[in-house]
Amino acid sequence: MQSTDTQPKDNQLLKILGVGFGIAVTIGGTIGTGILRKPGPIAQALGDPWLIMGVWILVSVYALFGVLCTIELGVTFPKAGAWYVYARRAFGGYAGFVVGFNSWLGTSAATAFGAFTMSEYIALLLPSTAGYESYMATAILIGLGLLHWVGLRTASRAQEIMSVAKAVGLFGFVVICFVYGNDVSTTQVVETTTNAVAKGSLIGSLIFALQAIFYTFDGWHTAAYFAEEDADPARNLPKSMIGGLLLIVVIYLLVNAAILYILPMPVLQQSKLAAADAITMIFGEQSGKIVTFFLMISILGIVNAQVMFNPRVLYSMSRDGLFIRQGTRVNAGGTPSIAMPLSVAMAIVFILSGKEASGKLSDIATFFFVIGYTSGFASLLYLRKSEPNVPRPWKVPGFPVVPWIVLIASVAFLIGAGFQDPGSSVYAVVFLILSYPLYLGVTRLNRG
Repeated sequence: MQSTDTQPKDNQLLKILGVGFGIAVTIGGTIGTGILRKPGPIAQALGDPWLIMGVWILVSVYALFGVLCTIELGVTFPKAGAWYVYARRAFGGYAGFVVGFNSWLGTSAATAFGAFTMSEYIALLLPSTAGYESYMATAILIGLGLLHWVGLRTASRAQEIMSVAKAVGLFGFVVICFVYGNDVSTTQVVETTTNAVAKGSLIGSLIFALQAIFYTFDGWHTAAYFAEEDADPARNLPKSMIGGLLLIVVIYLLVNAAILYILPMPVLQQSKLAAADAITMIFGEQSGKIVTFFLMISILGIVNAQVMFNPRVLYSMSRDGLFIRQGTRVNAGGTPSIAMPLSVAMAIVFILSGKEASGKLSDIATFFFVIGYTSGFASLLYLRKSEPNVPRPWKVPGFPVVPWIVLIASVAFLIGAGFQDPGSSVYAVVFLILSYPLYLGVTRLNRG
């Protein structure tokens, strides 16, 4: 019989998760198609292997510092919702509402884009399904929603399996490249291919590369969304987040090294799917389908993680009176029974808006996600001063230097991204303007 401490009481979440899940959801929530698709555009922008690897290492350090900061917040305030929880605690209800609602909408858009992209890969493997991508994407999300409805145990185990498969596949790709790479004939490189470094300033190229790599790293904080459901967050969260991130960094650097080892720079600069091109160069044209299948599985893992953590934001907001009261309901399996279907439904709305719209919104979401990071680092610095006596089982090494570094880096990224893509800044301003009356309406409704 299940112990009483693992059953939802008064719509509380289950405290049954551990280190294994934390590592799995960190990997699953971070590694998607970016590592396989972005090396080409990054090479196009930078053109030098050492510079490429240097920028990947730079963002890896940023993510590590960010993890150290998030661990302190997560174990000090172990509630579902991550950035929302910290912003509300530090800066009040409106700041929390903006960060939380932004996180929920952005993740919904990213979920839609991921499901749509997965359906496109299915169409590549099964040409007879071409033209039905939006229906397949919707079916994928409904299927994942039903899986999560069963409960946290089933959903977390599925995430662990998907993440292990993803990590093994990527390590396998690296081994294949280095073992069989010597057999690749240089005659396979088209002689007329020219170096295609993008024209423009080095600063502009670096900003573009940083944006692309930030996109691939988004998700390093995913385990923090489940701090409330961790059996012992003070002990498990540091292991989960640091262990998960270190695995991601190793995978990313090795995959980049393998791609650079196989593909000559002029070829890489024109590649839209570098990993598939590397495998094709080794084994021939038909082998590209192997990478396509792996991409499909990889996307399934990240979409599953998004379907899992996004409802936790709404659940936490509902509990604090910043969303509908019914959002606090939890079913017998430990799944937010209103927030999860609403999150899936929002993603389906984005799917129905079309691939281009959901893709653009997903790109903008990266900008908003970094706003979430920024709010978290600012919250950490503020809460250390405003609540110095709160017990902190984990403290950031190198405080206050480390949080200041990532806070400044995040602000610099947002400024640079704003200049590169002014539309993101415009959307941010519009969102802030529209969110205030919505915030007032929700709080008044809950008070009534």
